[in-house]
Amino acid sequence: MSTNTKIKKQNNWTYFKKNYEFYLLLLPGLLFIALFKFLPMGGLVIAFKDFNIFDGILASPWVGLEHFKAVFSDEYFFQVFRNTLLISTYKIAFTFPLPIIVAILLNEVKNMTFKKNIQTVIYLPHFLSWVIVQGLFVTILGSTGIVNQILEPFISEPIRFYMDKSLFRSILVGTSAWKEVGWGTIVYLAAITGIDPQLYEAAVVDGANKWKQIIHITIPSITSTIVLMFILRLGYVLEAGFSQVIVMYNSTVYEVADIIGTYVYRTGLGQMNFSYGTAVGIFNSVVAFVLVISGNLMCKKALGKSIW
Repeated sequence: MSTNTKIKKQNNWTYFKKNYEFYLLLLPGLLFIALFKFLPMGGLVIAFKDFNIFDGILASPWVGLEHFKAVFSDEYFFQVFRNTLLISTYKIAFTFPLPIIVAILLNEVKNMTFKKNIQTVIYLPHFLSWVIVQGLFVTILGSTGIVNQILEPFISEPIRFYMDKSLFRSILVGTSAWKEVGWGTIVYLAAITGIDPQLYEAAVVDGANKWKQIIHITIPSITSTIVLMFILRLGYVLEAGFSQVIVMYNSTVYEVADIIGTYVYRTGLGQMNFSYGTAVGIFNSVVAFVLVISGNLMCKKALGKSIW
């Protein structure tokens, strides 16, 4: 062992002894991750077996890649995969920029009381479950909801928003934006708060108006946060809002709203086809991993910023 290696180990041990309390604080989180994230991964072997709940994992016969072959030969799976990508793409395209815009606008508000009230109002929906959000929007968009009551004198029959295939994806995107924009806004506001005020002062001296200050100071200064949030968002592309979709969709809109998560739920738990559902879940995870890695590389090459 070289002298440099010995010195490095000694320094690491010295640092650990001085700060061991902080490492102890990590233990509950590490234990939680080990028990609920890594330990259950042993169940992935179900995808390679003809799993029977009564025989158990070990006693179930090994079938190799048969379930994966079934997944990729199922035409409906590709429809579900397409729905998942489309819904996620719509959400990224229409809802990802919104928190950035709202944060920049709120940052320009000088009345602190008004600013805090607006922050509270837009952030509150984040704490509501999708079941409650669904109930709220049913009273607005349902067949006897507020919108149809207003339009009643002008239309012959109610607009069935939740049963119209051409409208349902828009409802998913709109309700997602309403619920989550406030959360993202706080993240970007925190990033904007960390910008050196002297940059704005120098810009004012140079004659830059508010628009130019936003373009040349605010946005470039929070690029790292935007990149981080974008890469993390890519990891959830194939999730597409499972909790939202499962409580809002119905059989009439399966064609445009059934996503991988709901498909796994219905086939894996609903039809007791655990092996097939696990195979779909593994495919989902692999694609998400590839998207995160690819997104990180693209951001690194295009913007010079990345998570790692």
